[in-house]
Amino acid sequence: MSKVQSLRVIRSVAEMVKYRRQLASAGKRLGLVPTMGYLHQGHTSLVKLLHGKCEVIAASIFVNPMQFGPKEDFTHYPRDMARDVQLLAEAGCELVFNPSAGDMYPNGFQTALEVAELSQPLCGRFRSGHFRGVATVVLKLFNVTGCSVAAFGLKDYQQSVVIKQMVCDLNLDVDLVFGQTVREADGLAMSSRNSYLSPEERQWARLIPQTLMWAREAVAAGQVNAGRLKTEVEARLSSDPGLKVQYVEVVYPETLIPVEVIAPSAVLAVAVFAGKTRLIDNVLLEAPLETSGRA
Repeated sequence: MSKVQSLRVIRSVAEMVKYRRQLASAGKRLGLVPTMGYLHQGHTSLVKLLHGKCEVIAASIFVNPMQFGPKEDFTHYPRDMARDVQLLAEAGCELVFNPSAGDMYPNGFQTALEVAELSQPLCGRFRSGHFRGVATVVLKLFNVTGCSVAAFGLKDYQQSVVIKQMVCDLNLDVDLVFGQTVREADGLAMSSRNSYLSPEERQWARLIPQTLMWAREAVAAGQVNAGRLKTEVEARLSSDPGLKVQYVEVVYPETLIPVEVIAPSAVLAVAVFAGKTRLIDNVLLEAPLETSGRA
């Protein structure tokens, strides 16, 4: 039997709950990688992170309508279930949970969860309700699958902080593991939305990781004034007419509050349009010990 044939696909909440109870009775821990599908090596790297941390590795594939705004790309979001199952099986995933929107949000559904402060800055300024949708669906996935451990990528940095806070605030018995951003050969952070880019837009987008790497090196060399760094990053990104900067922020890693001096570390987060495609990326900035705390 091939790996794909041995991978189990569950498409209903009721069946997933039944299977969750069977695992619990057998004393087996389930690990989960929540995804919206159209997978890439960033997702499969998260599957591999779960090896040794649980008895059953699962991934959810669910394009969550609750986290898309009215003018965003829910209808056109890329989908390829057969390809996703192949990639997950090859990475060692044993189960895929692929519910419908009607099953996750049945008629009369009216409950939502919001991580108030951490949802407001960065992407939250431009995507009203987005993190409410993220927190709600992740909590539902945790409850339905009964996962003991879950893996997320740090490419979606604000999302990772929001989920970490949710797990802490609600005393959820779920261990979180986070994988580093996986990048294409040209440096672009892997994302399902990269498929929207034309060859020309892809060339423009290469400036995003190049600028982040420049910023990391500048801070390592002693540029710890966050305001000056932010101005230079914006100027570099804006130098390509094909890119439109939505935001550039230098923030504390845990609170997402803007910093004035990078001491000892901060996160540089950006959102940039390449053509009509919105791309997000981030990098951890670490000041050298001899300059940390000096503007």
